[in-house]
Amino acid sequence: MNNILLITGGTGSFGNAFLKGAVQNRFYSEIRIFLRDEKKQDDLRKKLNSDKVKFYIGDVRDKESVSKVVKGVDYIFHAAALKQVPSCEFFPNRGCKNKYFRN
Repeated sequence: MNNILLITGGTGSFGNAFLKGAVQNRFYSEIRIFLRDEKKQDDLRKKLNSDKVKFYIGDVRDKESVSKVVKGVDYIFHAAALKQVPSCEFFPNRGCKNKYFRN
């Protein structure tokens, strides 16, 4: 198969569990991992050691970085999230940054 999968938040608990199954699945020829933390990406790259998995630095709240990574993608598994509820309570614009949000 020639299907490309994009996983946002692939180093989180939910995204990582999905990734493990996807890597073994022959349905996907390429799996793209998209997240902000390059240290976590590097750790995962070493752990997986798979040519099938490609890593991209970016933020799902940034339209330009998302536009670049989705090109040619057939499937998206969106698991990116802010994990700390207080962060969203004190800084709500960080959790829902998009063109519709106004401070």
